[in-house]
Amino acid sequence: MPPDVVALATAVVLLAVVGGFAVAREREHRRIRRLLGPGGSVESAVDAALTRTAEAERQARLQAEEISFLVGLVGTGVVRLDGDLTVVSANRAAHLFLDAPTASLQGRRVPDRPLARLEGVQDGAASGLGDVRLDGIVRTAARNGSAADEISLGGPDGRTLSVRARRSPGGDVWVILEDLSELRRLQRIRTEFVDNLSHELRTPLTTVRLLTETLARDLEEIDVPGRVVDLVQKIDVETGHLVQMATELLDLARIEQGSVPQLYIDDVDIAPVIEGALDRLRLFAERQGVRLRSEVAPHLPVVLGDAERLGQLLVNLLHNAIKFSPGGGDVTVRARPTQVPGTAGLVTLEVEDHGVGVPSDDLPRIFERFYKVDKARVRGGGGTGLGLSIVRHIAEGHGGRVSVESVEGQGSTFRVELPAAPPIPSADVHAGTGEPA
Repeated sequence: MPPDVVALATAVVLLAVVGGFAVAREREHRRIRRLLGPGGSVESAVDAALTRTAEAERQARLQAEEISFLVGLVGTGVVRLDGDLTVVSANRAAHLFLDAPTASLQGRRVPDRPLARLEGVQDGAASGLGDVRLDGIVRTAARNGSAADEISLGGPDGRTLSVRARRSPGGDVWVILEDLSELRRLQRIRTEFVDNLSHELRTPLTTVRLLTETLARDLEEIDVPGRVVDLVQKIDVETGHLVQMATELLDLARIEQGSVPQLYIDDVDIAPVIEGALDRLRLFAERQGVRLRSEVAPHLPVVLGDAERLGQLLVNLLHNAIKFSPGGGDVTVRARPTQVPGTAGLVTLEVEDHGVGVPSDDLPRIFERFYKVDKARVRGGGGTGLGLSIVRHIAEGHGGRVSVESVEGQGSTFRVELPAAPPIPSADVHAGTGEPA
């Protein structure tokens, strides 16, 4: 190709490129002019942008200071950690709860592994936030998104904290500390008071109960006015209510302490337990004019449980049913097996009465401690609201559950489902093979 043609082509290409740059530059200038408006300049636009940025930063700083001020005023401890589990901020309550000098928590880093296991540090010893259990909650929240627990610092008489930790969308971990020390102290005082009071009341009440029973038997052998017999029987019934109340208070106090009553697990045949409970309350039922009946299915499987506690469960349910049943009514105890695929099944206990029933609004709370239904209390004449709470504790302690069906004015059916004991392999089965010998 001739040199002049090449030069001409090159010149055309260069002119096209330069023209393209010029067009693009003009378009950009027009866009900037539209943004700046009439009479605007780049310098004034930059100044305005810088001013707006500075004002936004000032507002953000003021908001952060306001939030920090408010967090410092609240009585709840608040600790914020970044993604590396280093403390970014902590309010005064957090320093007080963790017994740390003011502003000493900032910059501390929660270790990424339990020091107590790897370095021989005692449980509760100082670490990132002053306690290895607290550090563990923070690590769990950072890993799983949230964590919560209750810990005691400084021994049994030290501070008790409710700890809740949650990971924010930005990756920080926020820890909320609430002081429960006074609440737990009052709960201990209440439990000790109820325990001591129940012990002091139960002995004289039991003595009065025995005396009234003896007097009632002696009156049957002599000629006395019927009014006197009725009064003695009423004294015996009311004393029985007081004895039951003291026993329930003592049992609930022990249950809430978490140590007793201890369950002695064994294979339990429910039928004798039912008969024992009926025998214990038969005299009380006769004096209330209530008939007791039992319906036990044949070949009922045994359950793994504590026979004494299961008897207490039935006694509480029966006592409740008799107390709220009208004279001439029936109270029925039923026991039947219930098949559950993949398990040994359940043994279902039912106590049915035809008494005052429970209003539908009260059914969700009927197993709460100290909760009583007003109408039932008026017609039934007394109670602590503890018997059904103890029934729930015993059922759940055996791995079961309790429920109720009731229609106000028609009666109630309380149902307890207990896991049946797994069947024992027969002797003609090879161990480990499941094949017949």
